[in-house]
Amino acid sequence: MTQVDRWLLPEGIEEILPNQAFQVERLRRLLLDFYHAWGYDLVIPPLAEFTDSLLSGSGRDLDLRTFKLTDQLSGRMMGVRADVTPQTARMDAHSLRRHGPNRLCYASTVLYTRPRSPLASRTPIHVGVELYGEASLGADIEVITLMVEALTQSGVTDICLALGHVGIYRALEECLALDKARGAELFALLQGKSSELAAWVAANVDDADLAAMLCQLPSLAGEADILDRARDLFAAAPAEVELAIDELQQVVDAITTACPQVRPYLDLCELESYHYHTGIVFAAYADGARQALANGGRYDGIGETFGRARPATGFSIDLKALAAHLELGEEPRVGIYAPPLDTPGYGDEIRRLRATGERVVCGFDGRPPDFVELRCDRQLVADGDTFILKPV
Repeated sequence: MTQVDRWLLPEGIEEILPNQAFQVERLRRLLLDFYHAWGYDLVIPPLAEFTDSLLSGSGRDLDLRTFKLTDQLSGRMMGVRADVTPQTARMDAHSLRRHGPNRLCYASTVLYTRPRSPLASRTPIHVGVELYGEASLGADIEVITLMVEALTQSGVTDICLALGHVGIYRALEECLALDKARGAELFALLQGKSSELAAWVAANVDDADLAAMLCQLPSLAGEADILDRARDLFAAAPAEVELAIDELQQVVDAITTACPQVRPYLDLCELESYHYHTGIVFAAYADGARQALANGGRYDGIGETFGRARPATGFSIDLKALAAHLELGEEPRVGIYAPPLDTPGYGDEIRRLRATGERVVCGFDGRPPDFVELRCDRQLVADGDTFILKPV
């Protein structure tokens, strides 16, 4: 490896330099403070855990995204977290064991073996919440409202809220009684909204009503009135489908009332993380953003492998994607430069300024200050027995 090569970072793994790091950190604090105001307690999960717990109930998709290594102390397989939710589920089931609803929040970097989408980071910073122990639709409405308001507080405008419900496909799938291979084929065709779906359904589904439902499912995407069309299409479907549609309607009504600035978008064929989620799924987009700024959903039963299968819902905001969308500029020059002076009381004045929240950068003998690099817009100077600030 040449000296030049040593500067390179792996693809999809990036650093955040001072120009943006302060702004990103300020945004992280804003979000965590906002979650705290809603009653969510901060937790800091470990970077790596045994895969037995890290991948519990998370499905194959997360398994493939997780870097794995062998623990030199125990010989067991460990993983670097690619999702924080299984870790908080372990906390809820084992470390905390609260009896009522348990509200947790976090801000953690995760690591992916591969990016989730082209040009996306493999080390996103997730700033999210998890709500355990509440099965009612009110929990879903709370976390979705919190997500929208958190993005609004951050400065995001023109939010599009994408909503789906994996219960619709689950109910239809159970009626088909397909073997594993054919089930995987159907899932892939629906997930990709493939033009080959109709031909596959004609060859593999005998029930005419089910066949019509499956063929029309990918077209059920659009504004909230798509739910009326869905009710007509699924009139002969299992009761679970009608319940899922009703839940989506209630969420749309609640969110548009609480957050009238949001544009809801329904996609009843949304199957991303299907093997992970169990109910309503959602994501937040904004004009000009290359990817979803936040996403989440309901994932009941994730704590079952820890001996406590509690209902759960939550979301995470991609802090890097959010900061990039907001086009946060450089940290403003608001510091004070303190040249090297041998003046009585000088050190006390510097400490006093710092105690009031000022940023004070001390200079060194023989080195002229670069006010741009130091990010200072004022200079501390002695004026007799006092000290004053002068603009630079």
